[in-house]
Amino acid sequence: MKRSASLSAPLRRTRGVVLVGLAILGLAGVAFVVRRPLLMSAPMCFAGRWHGCYDTENGVLLMTLVALPLAALVVWALARGRRAAGAASAWRTSLAEVGMVYGTVPFVWITMMPGPGAGIVPGRLSLIPLRDLLTMGPIGIGGNLLIFAALGFFAPMRFEALASVPRILALGAGCSVAVEIAQYVLRLDRVSSVDDVLVNAAGAVLAALASRRWWRVTAARAPSDRPRPAPASAG
Repeated sequence: MKRSASLSAPLRRTRGVVLVGLAILGLAGVAFVVRRPLLMSAPMCFAGRWHGCYDTENGVLLMTLVALPLAALVVWALARGRRAAGAASAWRTSLAEVGMVYGTVPFVWITMMPGPGAGIVPGRLSLIPLRDLLTMGPIGIGGNLLIFAALGFFAPMRFEALASVPRILALGAGCSVAVEIAQYVLRLDRVSSVDDVLVNAAGAVLAALASRRWWRVTAARAPSDRPRPAPASAG
């Protein structure tokens, strides 16, 4: 048994290194594919100009990639502080907290960008399910799936109360409804659609299923992390 335990630890480390390497290769591939449209916004972004950078999808995506080392540094600092305090699962908790914010805020920012008729065109609603899916196209559906994917992936790893598929579905749907209501109320020249809510919630659920192995471990370890009550003295 000791030999099998000693062998499993190197295997887990090797698997972790492989997963990190695949993630880096995936990010590098995405950056290579979208390098041309992103570089179009680079002069504006690096000059610190709002117009042409933070009000464009390419600019927001570019700055998200640029901020990746900063996000990794924040994860390291949080994990180091937690490990110094003796907290359990310091790296998992820190990665989940930063991942939820880093992976969600840019997509919500893009979703809330005003259209050319913002403030002039009245809010538009599409309340018939599945009617807008055909007009979204593959890129539109893929973008909607990614809006709350990071939230669905990391939230169950961080919060035990969210470690279930129905709760992640409710979380994704609730956040999406809030975004659609904000688009309508602020008159951003965007269509508030039921299909957007459905696809956004589906993206959160799919991401949660992808991380289920880790958040199930977190939920299983949570009771042992809680302080145990002291035994009552006799007499």
